[in-house]
Amino acid sequence: MRNEKITPLYERLSRDDELQGESNSISNQKQMLEDFARRNGLPNPTHFTDDTAILGLKSELQ
Repeated sequence: MRNEKITPLYERLSRDDELQGESNSISNQKQMLEDFARRNGLPNPTHFTDDTAILGLKSELQ
């Protein structure tokens, strides 16, 4: 079994954007994180998006 390293990229939905689905906020965060990973030579950028902005619910990463 081969352990391949990843670079976890974590995006979080703002409460202000919670009614808009995948918002510009998430899209912008993804782009900024990918650019950062690329500029710094970080391996296998992998997105984890927390899009639960509801109070009282435990978020589950996608």
